[in-house]
Amino acid sequence: MRRSLRELPLGEQPIYRLTNTGPSSLSDVELIAILTNMPDLAVAERLIDHFGSLSAIAKADPREIRRVGFGIGQAKSAQLGAAFELARRIFYGGHDERLQIRSPADANTLLRAEIGGAEQEHLVVICLDTKNRVLKLHTVYIGSVNTAVVRIGEVFREAIRLNAVAIIVSHNHPSQDPTPSPEDILVTRQIVEAGTLLDIECLDHLIVCRSRFTSMRERGLGFTK
Repeated sequence: MRRSLRELPLGEQPIYRLTNTGPSSLSDVELIAILTNMPDLAVAERLIDHFGSLSAIAKADPREIRRVGFGIGQAKSAQLGAAFELARRIFYGGHDERLQIRSPADANTLLRAEIGGAEQEHLVVICLDTKNRVLKLHTVYIGSVNTAVVRIGEVFREAIRLNAVAIIVSHNHPSQDPTPSPEDILVTRQIVEAGTLLDIECLDHLIVCRSRFTSMRERGLGFTK
């Protein structure tokens, strides 16, 4: 199978298709190849295979990308890092353009790309302003979410620093089953109580998977009805 871009017929070459049919017609592999000026699609394929997903590459430090080899040097890893950072800035927007969370589904859309498919549990906090606009997504830690590990102060640390008025707590279940555990409910209750004392409301605690999620508030788990 031919993988060199130069060997492809003109109508199949990624740059030609992007120009004539738009970027949405291209695969992740083809977009990365164009972005980094790779002559071979196989290199982009190996990069995605190594990290496991496009979102994992987006989170990786350029130095980490460079270390995997595959002919990706300082320039190409910097190009990827710059492109993903621009995408993040566009997504979150400026002060007047920040993403506004209006429902648990909105929060899930944001979080699913970040942690939905992760192989380890990630505890992530969305810090919000007075209009429920996203100030920051902050990863508190990676590991098991239980009362023996979770330090409630760490959950609120970034929100306090940003003067956030509310947070949405989330974590993923690598099993892809978003059913809350007794530990999830207990942790939620502790976070809600701490938020009341700190005057930073915990609006929800989401359990996020690739295709499903659970809103603890909607289920009445850990929140006062």
